[in-house]
Amino acid sequence: ISFNSVDSSLSSLRNCQSYINTGMDIATHVALDLVESFNDVEDVNSMEKVMIEYAAMDRELNHYMRAIEETVNQIKREKPENIPDLKSLVHEKFTAMESKNSDSDLQKNEKYMYFKDQLKEMRKQFCHKSGNGEEAIEQIDEDIAVTQSQMNFICPITQMEMKRPVRNKICGHTYEEDAILKFIQTRKQQKKKVRCPKIGCSHSDVKGSDLMPDEALKRAIDSQNKQ
Repeated sequence: ISFNSVDSSLSSLRNCQSYINTGMDIATHVALDLVESFNDVEDVNSMEKVMIEYAAMDRELNHYMRAIEETVNQIKREKPENIPDLKSLVHEKFTAMESKNSDSDLQKNEKYMYFKDQLKEMRKQFCHKSGNGEEAIEQIDEDIAVTQSQMNFICPITQMEMKRPVRNKICGHTYEEDAILKFIQTRKQQKKKVRCPKIGCSHSDVKGSDLMPDEALKRAIDSQNKQ
């Protein structure tokens, strides 16, 4: 049995998945723009709904591709004499996977989790600028908040203000992207693990795969430099 057409279909589905990922990236940036320009919470929430819809599409696509791959592998193992009904077998596996869906699945989507994380960080970085009257932060507290925030702008490796900050998903610390990647590469050549360079951090195995762009921090740094 030739599976060339199946491979071609899977390739097309993976392309569709890349479009979904791009859409989620755009939605994340729009939400951060909204927070930075102090738009209504309702507008930001609408972007979260968009992210959930994308996550649902991504889950459905993943299940369908998995159903196809499992069906093909099953046929290759069993080597039936007669050509089976591929469409029916795939549909059966796909339906079984979809029947186990839950809302918590969507909230575990990696890009949705990144969206929520960056939104939280963005609000934290820009919170000292919002509010008025009784809700406004006292000037002295605001100065302290800004000073503490600026301390987070400094890379623990270069001791300079970061331009392209990345955050470690494991311990939450941030570094200049080039600096941490070079650090990891050097230690790899020495066949040693990388301890988080942030003073006091106990995380002893920093990996490139655990690093993610910290768009919220980058925006806060850029905003501070414009003032």
